[in-house]
Amino acid sequence: MRRSSRGIGLIELMVAMTLGLIIVLGVTQIFLAAKNTYQSQNAAAGIQEDARFLLSKMTQEIRMAGFFGCQANPLDSSINGDFAAAYGTPISITRGANNSVILTLITADVGNNGTNANWNILTDCRTFSTAFTPANMPAAVVGQQVIPIRRIVYTFNNNQVLAGNLANNQSPLISNVLAFDVSFGVASSVNNINASSYVATPTNFDLIRSVRISLRVADQAAAPNTRAQTRTFNTVIALRNRLL
Repeated sequence: MRRSSRGIGLIELMVAMTLGLIIVLGVTQIFLAAKNTYQSQNAAAGIQEDARFLLSKMTQEIRMAGFFGCQANPLDSSINGDFAAAYGTPISITRGANNSVILTLITADVGNNGTNANWNILTDCRTFSTAFTPANMPAAVVGQQVIPIRRIVYTFNNNQVLAGNLANNQSPLISNVLAFDVSFGVASSVNNINASSYVATPTNFDLIRSVRISLRVADQAAAPNTRAQTRTFNTVIALRNRLL
């Protein structure tokens, strides 16, 4: 048989198939590695976004805790007479079983962006300031303004952080939270504006100068299919208004 009419031999075919298989496996490995990297980065970004959302929300509200408008010591004309207690303790914390935490804030809703107000302060910023329950709120006249005051309750339980205006009226904010803790920077005296130590449960609200939040968030995928490492986030929020 002439050399020009010879076909492909078995050995040549096997070599070609082997090389093709190696190339396909290599491309597959590159694709799988790229897919795993994308999933890992996406999961890590999700963890960071969840933490950023919660901490930025809490930061804004904690900073406003204790702000009740342009005049101090409003009169309490609420239906249940419960505004005075809220005014005296605008930050409180309760710790329960299984490391559960309930953080309660009382703050002015300056932008009216939150839930319905628990109280409204009617004031002219000069001669009077009175707190009413929305149901018995009189109409404001010229020269008066209404400042909504609301209660915000954060609860950490069963790997979730929830928020609402009452402990039994809350919606989940983020899940897969492995740990959530709050501590308070307190001053040595009322006249000292700097925190000298951190405590888990403050006994005197007037000594609180800052709030430290620690948050540990895991990937939403269940083990062993987690795509990103668990991350811990910490932030310290200085209280302002009448606290400093």
